[in-house]
Amino acid sequence: MKAFNRSHPDISVDYQSVQPGAKGGYQKMLNAVKAGNAPCLAQVGYETIPSFATQGALENVAEYASPDEDDYVDAAWKSVTLAGNVYGAPVDTGPMALFYNKKVFDSLGLEPPATWAEYRTAAKKIHASDPKRYISSPYMDYDYAGLAWQAGAKWFGTAHDSWQTTMDSAANKKVADYWQSLTDDGLVSGAPMYDQAWYTGLGNGDIATVVGAVWQAGTIKGGVKKASGDWAVAPMPQWKEGEKRVGNSGGSATAVLKGCDDPEAAWEFAHWMSTDKKAFGGLVDKAALYPAATGLLDLPQLKADPYFGGQNIYEVFADASPHVDPDWTWGPLMTKTSTDLNDGLGKAWVGKGSIAGALRTAQGKTRTEMKKQGLSVSD
Repeated sequence: MKAFNRSHPDISVDYQSVQPGAKGGYQKMLNAVKAGNAPCLAQVGYETIPSFATQGALENVAEYASPDEDDYVDAAWKSVTLAGNVYGAPVDTGPMALFYNKKVFDSLGLEPPATWAEYRTAAKKIHASDPKRYISSPYMDYDYAGLAWQAGAKWFGTAHDSWQTTMDSAANKKVADYWQSLTDDGLVSGAPMYDQAWYTGLGNGDIATVVGAVWQAGTIKGGVKKASGDWAVAPMPQWKEGEKRVGNSGGSATAVLKGCDDPEAAWEFAHWMSTDKKAFGGLVDKAALYPAATGLLDLPQLKADPYFGGQNIYEVFADASPHVDPDWTWGPLMTKTSTDLNDGLGKAWVGKGSIAGALRTAQGKTRTEMKKQGLSVSD
């Protein structure tokens, strides 16, 4: 903000910190829009953009933003676009890869799996080496969504001004059944992600991989300091050998809120923050963000990391980023969808129901709520 104000004397930007979105920040933003005193800009996760748009809380800035579309990776641009409207500037993305405990893999003579079939084989060998060892832990909400995303297993879409729901599609069942089979065979740890038991497992080698977004590097480094040098990163396993399909988990936009009295200036700041090398370099240093702008993938901050044995893990994510399928749409009620999905997934991972069933139930409840709110839903 300070750097922008120094270099743009005709525009003044103020900054206010609020609670994270799911912990009250989003509701504060929506309340401000309803009261007519909202700020021009707010940080909004990609998964929440459709929800804000559905509630009329965003300003369409397509006339100012469209000329800059090519400055961003396709998937990120699609995440701020709905029905031809552009609602903000992409900031960061979450291309996914395979974080793996190289120490464990090397001790068992394993290479990082290139396919999901190889991943299953590795899972068996890892668990056979020690009954306390597992290939992975359970995935929930947006982490799980990234697994579906890679496989082309879409959850939502729009057509003819109606919402489509496809969480029970054949592609989704393929992904669900794969992870269900690993769970049924006792190859997935019971430690929930981000629980202390999860960090302990990552630190002592009992959880050997995390299929996750680039920002997981910061999570692992910060939560498992003693495992420095043990971990490395490889491309996400593929459903078909030789493919390069990648899922995405996370990412956010500088969204323009409804009622902004100068949307052109708002876009100028939002676009600058996402594309200025010095400004974004600071975001990498301070918040471990991975840029959505195509011109920033060679930032000097994206360098080799001693924690990962001196590997430049960002090269893996730079290769992955262009292969994130841009044809993914978040639903209009993701807070409810993710809550209902997590309820079912939490049970399925411990043998009380199935992952496919959790998806079906979440879809059914979402459709019911969408219709209740007057949204048009395709059958």
